[in-house]
Amino acid sequence: MQKRTLIQQAARHKQTKTDLAPKMEDVVPVSIFYSEVNAWAKKIGVTPKEIRLRPLKRKWASCSSRGRLTFDSALLQESAAFRREVIVHELLHLKTPNHGKVFKALLRAHLAPHDTCPPSTRRDVCNDRVPHRVPK
Repeated sequence: MQKRTLIQQAARHKQTKTDLAPKMEDVVPVSIFYSEVNAWAKKIGVTPKEIRLRPLKRKWASCSSRGRLTFDSALLQESAAFRREVIVHELLHLKTPNHGKVFKALLRAHLAPHDTCPPSTRRDVCNDRVPHRVPK
C-alpha cells in the first residue's frame, strides 16, 4: 500500500513539473532580449560595456563596477513587465551604484506604477526590495 502511494505521488510530481515547464512560445529569443536591453540603455542614457546572459542561481541579474551586465537566462521565460523591471534596475546601477534615494527615484521615474510587476511575482535582482528571487 505504501509503495503504491509513493509511485502515485511521484507520478503527480512529474506531471506538475511538466505543467510548470515553459512552452516554446513563452520563451523570448535572445536577440529580442538584447534589443530590449539596448533600447532601455539608450532611453536611460547609459552604455554597458558588455551584456551577458547565463544561468544564475541566486539573482536575476548583476552589474559589475566595470559596466558589465549579467542577466539570468531564465529571465527569457518571464513576462515582459518583469524583464523590463530587471533590465531597468540593472542599467540604473551604471548611473548610481547603490540603492539610495536617487536610485529609487530614478527607478520610479523610468517605471510607471502600472508597469511594475505585482509583488507576488518578484524575486531577487540584488539584495534590496526590488524583484527577489526564490532559490530553486
